[in-house]
Amino acid sequence: MLIGFHHAAICTQDLERCLDFYTGVIGCEIVHRFGWEAVSAEADAITGLSGSAARAVMLRLGDSFLEVFSFSAPAADAPAGDRPVNAPGITHICLQVQDIHAEYERLSAAGMRFHCPPQAQDSGFVTYGRDPDGNVIELLEFVREG
Repeated sequence: MLIGFHHAAICTQDLERCLDFYTGVIGCEIVHRFGWEAVSAEADAITGLSGSAARAVMLRLGDSFLEVFSFSAPAADAPAGDRPVNAPGITHICLQVQDIHAEYERLSAAGMRFHCPPQAQDSGFVTYGRDPDGNVIELLEFVREG
């Protein structure tokens, strides 16, 4: 029986920069740090990689979790710019906020790039921005039932 979603995960080439953003700017708390050295048959089986080595951190924001990985092996191709949201795969993570306009200003001042200012929707406001690795973060504010 499936119970529900536990966490989403992202990968970064700069773990400390990513953690600075998600803890210092977004406000996540570090729940757990873990990792493995190369030659972990279990980790390779789970990840589908060969000779993998990684550090990872589980973060919490409210009742939600985000897992951040940084692999030191095997080498990965450097990202070639921002991944478009219409590419197959996970398109974004969403943060529900209060006062989206204030959060938009605060996060913009902290260096977060946004596609546009908050846009009105039937039940509130929404905008998409990018973390330091180019992952899309949706800000969502519900201001009325819709």
